[in-house]
Formats: sequence, structure tokens, C-alpha cells
Amino acid sequence: MDLKRLNVETLSTRLTQWMPQLRWQAGRLGTLGKIGIGLLVVAAIYFFSAVVPQQTALQQLKERAETLQIQAQKPSTGDADAAKKMTGDQALQAFYDFFPMIDSSPFWIRELVRIAKKQNVELSSSEYRLINEQDARLARYEMVLPIRGNYAQIRAFIADALEAVPAMAISAIAIKRDAVSSDRLELRLEINLFLNK
Repeated sequence: MDLKRLNVETLSTRLTQWMPQLRWQAGRLGTLGKIGIGLLVVAAIYFFSAVVPQQTALQQLKERAETLQIQAQKPSTGDADAAKKMTGDQALQAFYDFFPMIDSSPFWIRELVRIAKKQNVELSSSEYRLINEQDARLARYEMVLPIRGNYAQIRAFIADALEAVPAMAISAIAIKRDAVSSDRLELRLEINLFLNK
């Protein structure tokens, strides 16, 4: 107990001795020096309250990513056996089976209209054309969609459309803006929907 009391008294004595010297040094700094010291203190507080916890979270995410990569590299025995047993013709048939049937095109058009309403994008007077070549196993449904909206809405529409309609490919995009200050865009989106015959 005496040792602790002695240490506290020694520390207290040293602080009282240093206080006049610290005040004198602070007075010498001037306004800019005090602002600089204040910014250093704020930066230190920010570092320990915001950056350090994020580094821990980042490390956890890196470990999770490494675990997922290791799992992805390990082939499961069921998938490997199925891939080995599949012949070239079967693999080609599986590829063509991925594409929707040709009579499902109205469903996919309604799906695009639904996504446009969801993202508050204006669709107007679309053009549609079915290209059905004789030797090809897939038909191509070409669509030209005039779209109006702001950048975020149009971007969300395109992302949702590509996710909801996996057999769709964007072949061309033309963007027009009436004025530089306007946030409304007019977009001419050319889409190919590939369909199984």
C-alpha cells in the first residue's frame, strides 16, 4: 500500500512541476500551433475510434474470402462425377436447355416492363423483331427500348433486367441528355433475347 501511495504522490508531484512548463510551451505555439495540436488529437481519436475497428472487420472479411476460395477450389465428388459422365452432345444439349423456349417471349417482355415500373423508368414505343435463322438452334429476339429516367434509375433497371432475364444480352446503348444541367437521360437500349427453338 505504501508503494502505491508513493507512486501516486510521485506522479502527482511531477505533474504539478510540468504544468507551468506545459502552459509556457502552449503559449509559445501560437494560434496555428494550437490548431495543429488540436487536429493531431482529433486525428488520433478518429484513428482509434473508426479506423482500428474497421481493420478488424477487414481482416475477418479477408479470412472469410480465403475460406470461400479454398472451398470453391475443392471439387465436390458429385459435380466432378457428373461432369465426367456427360458427353459432348449432352453438354451441348444442357447448354441449349438453359435458354427459354421461343414461345416464352411475351413473359420476358412483361418482366422487363415490370422491372421498368419497379425502378420508375419510362418505357415508350418499343420495337421488336424475331430473327429465326434456319441453321441456328437459337432464335434471336431483337428489342429496341427507348427509356427515360435519371442515371441511378436506368442503371438499376439494366442491372435488374440482366439478373431477371439471364438469356438477354445488351448489344448497344445510346444515351442522350437535353441539357447539361438536366438529370433526366434518354436512352436507346438495344437488347437481344436468345430463345431455344
